[in-house]
Order: sequence, then structure tokens, then C-alpha cells
Amino acid sequence: MLQLFPLAPRYRLDDEQPWLEGIDPSRHYWIRVNGHADLIVAIPGLAFSTMDAFRETILAFRSLQPGKTMALSRAASTCTIHCISQNCYAIATEIAGAPIWHLFDQETLESLLMTAHPDWKCSPKDVDLGRRMLARSWNLKVAA
Repeated sequence: MLQLFPLAPRYRLDDEQPWLEGIDPSRHYWIRVNGHADLIVAIPGLAFSTMDAFRETILAFRSLQPGKTMALSRAASTCTIHCISQNCYAIATEIAGAPIWHLFDQETLESLLMTAHPDWKCSPKDVDLGRRMLARSWNLKVAA
């Protein structure tokens, strides 16, 4: 039986330790858990081809109330934003099979979500992060 080990790192734009590794072309947010370079997770972000869908989602995020959630759906995955309190949001993921919540203030999470804008382009250095995502998918089983 696994013992529960909750971990909830919090990220802000003004953190002393760098926590954002980058955002790849498919809009995955590559985050250093607690600023550690050896523990990086890729959280699926948003991607839209129309301004209307982008605007609707950003407005839905801004109107989230404490205790409410918002699903970020992608073709291959879904993650959920949890509104914890007025200026605290969580995105749940797993690390080595253990649940983890990444905590963000509104400004930080909204700045990540803004990369869903149809005209956004990733940094040239972050293209390699997309290649790493592809390499990860090649190691997964397609059918049992």
C-alpha cells in the first residue's frame, strides 16, 4: 500500500527560483517542480485556432469562483483547474504515480493560459521541449 504524500508547490511570476522550463509548440507547460531542474513535468495547456474560443475560455477562467473547476480538454489529454480561493488555483497532475497539485496565483496561471492565443509562437529554444514530448509518446503502449 502506498502512503499518501501530498505535494503542492506554488509558482508565481516573481519567484526567486526559475520554475518555468518553457512552453512547447503544442502549448504544454514544462514546469520544474519546486524549482528543481531534475524534476520536470509537462502540463497540457490550451490551444485554439479561433479568437472566439480563446476569449470564451479566458473569460470562463476569470469568472471561476472558489470551489469550482474548469477542464482543459485537448485531443489526447485533459487536466482540471481548481479554484482554491480568490487568488489561488491548482492544476492536478501525477509524478511517479503520486498525485500532486501545482498551485498558481491568478496572474501566473492567466499568463500561461494566454499562450493559447492563436497568434502565439513559442521561443526557438522551447521547440526542443516539443521533441521531448514526442519522444515520450513513442515509449507508450498504444494497445494492450
